[in-house]
Amino acid sequence: MLPTGVKDNQLRESNSQKVHPQPMEENQNPEAVESLVSKIFANVSSLKSAYIQLQSAHTPYDPDKIQAADRLVISELKNLSELKHFYRENNPKPVCASPQDSRLAAEIQEQQSLLKTYEVMVKKFQSEIHNKDSEIGQLQQQIEESNQKRVKLEKNIKLRGLSTKESEGSGDENGFFPVDLTPDLLTAAVEAASKAIHDFSKPLINMMKAAGWDLDAAADSIEPDVVYAKRAHKKYAFESHICQRMFSGFQQESFSIKSDNLIINKESFFHQFLALREMDPLDMLGQNPDSIFGNFCRSKYLVVVHPKMEASFFGNLDQRNYVMGGGHPRTPFYQAFLKLAKSIWLLHRLAFSFDPIVKVFQVQSGSEFSEVYMESVVKNLIMDENDQKPKVGLMVMPGFWIGGSVIQSRVYLSGMKVAE
Repeated sequence: MLPTGVKDNQLRESNSQKVHPQPMEENQNPEAVESLVSKIFANVSSLKSAYIQLQSAHTPYDPDKIQAADRLVISELKNLSELKHFYRENNPKPVCASPQDSRLAAEIQEQQSLLKTYEVMVKKFQSEIHNKDSEIGQLQQQIEESNQKRVKLEKNIKLRGLSTKESEGSGDENGFFPVDLTPDLLTAAVEAASKAIHDFSKPLINMMKAAGWDLDAAADSIEPDVVYAKRAHKKYAFESHICQRMFSGFQQESFSIKSDNLIINKESFFHQFLALREMDPLDMLGQNPDSIFGNFCRSKYLVVVHPKMEASFFGNLDQRNYVMGGGHPRTPFYQAFLKLAKSIWLLHRLAFSFDPIVKVFQVQSGSEFSEVYMESVVKNLIMDENDQKPKVGLMVMPGFWIGGSVIQSRVYLSGMKVAE
């Protein structure tokens, strides 16, 4: 057993010795570490920028920008990976790290976690890009197929509706037409034709006035025995004149138009109706001036507009001679006539599309008025029950039989009074 004094000396000696761990040897250059950390931060910032570019390239969707941004993200990820390997190779893990080293290690771990997140998101975006590319390819293929079908249909319609042999065509492959063949469709066509006659009569009457024509005498020459309730009603005489000329030959399949190698069937009539329905008649005649429709327009113009009438309108017969020579002038008057001709032609094509075909009937002047088959163009007439039945003065629009139904003819009644 040691004396007390000896024990105290030993304790003092042990206290004078080092009790804390030795600082680890510094095999790191502080400046190099600081440079490495700066590079890491810069690289992470570049990675964030590349990721933002990748997001921006999706709105709006731009495949080229997406691929460029994707390559940039991958490049920054590779740079960061190289910095990590460089750090590990040149800085082995110390036995005991200082608090500053621990903070740096924690920051690096955080950045590595972020990188893993970015990698997952990049793969997700790449997958979405691939899916979008596939969808775009499919849609482009569908658009191309639709365009090919549209061009084919347009070509078939034009060939069947505009050429001199258009009636040879039959229905399309599926027997499907974009418009249903119904009595309502015919009724609409009849109303359109009636309106077209009325519309063309306006410029015709105005030009007669401008040329100094005696309109009363002209109306009486069309139908001399009509007693008009008002002088203004004489306009119906000119509408009747236009109607009679335009509907002449309507009951014939050929509409009195001669054409070589004409094969007629109901499908071809309906195709011709569809071909012209949405087209400007002058544009169509520009494509095929010698079509059946072109011949129809020429023949009807020459009978509706008398040479004396045309000479008084224009001072010459140049337009008439041009039409007789096979042309279709682009004058306002002829274009107004083409609208009329189109409406009558469409009605004829449609009437012969039905099975059985639609039949037209006309009403002679002097016939007794029938409420079943006729409709008065003047609505406010006074009917006296004691007087004789009203008499037809003018037929302004013929009537039609479609199956068991009747589309009334439109007539002007002679000698009637108009309610004030």
